[in-house]
Amino acid sequence: MSDEVLVEESGEGSGAEGSGKVAILTINRPKSRNAVNGAVARGIADALDTLDARPDISAYVLTGAGGTFSAGMDLKGFLSGDFPVVEGRGFGGLTESPPKKPLVAAVEGYALAGGFELALACDVIVASSEAKFGLPEPKRGLVAAAGGIMRLPRRIPYHVAMEIALTGDHYPAARLYELGLVNRITEPGAALEGALELARKIAANAPLALAATKQVVIESQDWSLAEMFGKQGAIVNPVFGSKDAMEGAAAFAEKRAPQWKGE
Repeated sequence: MSDEVLVEESGEGSGAEGSGKVAILTINRPKSRNAVNGAVARGIADALDTLDARPDISAYVLTGAGGTFSAGMDLKGFLSGDFPVVEGRGFGGLTESPPKKPLVAAVEGYALAGGFELALACDVIVASSEAKFGLPEPKRGLVAAAGGIMRLPRRIPYHVAMEIALTGDHYPAARLYELGLVNRITEPGAALEGALELARKIAANAPLALAATKQVVIESQDWSLAEMFGKQGAIVNPVFGSKDAMEGAAAFAEKRAPQWKGE
């Protein structure tokens, strides 16, 4: 959809009909270590707006060109007034309003500052063994305000999150895997392949069930015990009455692959 953000569609999930494809979004500024400028933010936002409305796309992979994920905000652009924020979507066209469909990060090289925050806005993270993560904003007089210092302590222990946020140092993928932040570690150069494998497995499932599951997992963190089942019901009950739910049961009984329609 733009030179700065490349969009590619990959295959179909098993048993899918009219759904199940995975869309790969690649930040394409390798000479700038995929630093996020306004064009990248708009490119990601436009791609997600279009793809979220397509019933044949069930999951996404976000990655970076040239062997690195993203070094964060384009500071040169920032100095010239080019802010990589899209109204309603946030930094990088993503961090304030992630897509309804599952999003997998494929991280090679560096995921720093805003790049780390983009990864934190994803639902699953697959990283190369050589990947490094960090929130170095304090070293530049800035704050990781695109979700980094809010999401990180919800994903890993408080004191470790504080160390990462306050030191601004780089941390290896292996350490974040130990903490449960990174889902899978791959050989160098194989993060995209690993992310696609996981995304295709996700995309093979019923799209309505995927969207409802993601919504409940995210939103329920703020629900009280008294309200949680009522709020969950409002989201998931329509799924139980869907054509896909009937198809899933029928496919199980008939020992065949389901044919999802997203209805």
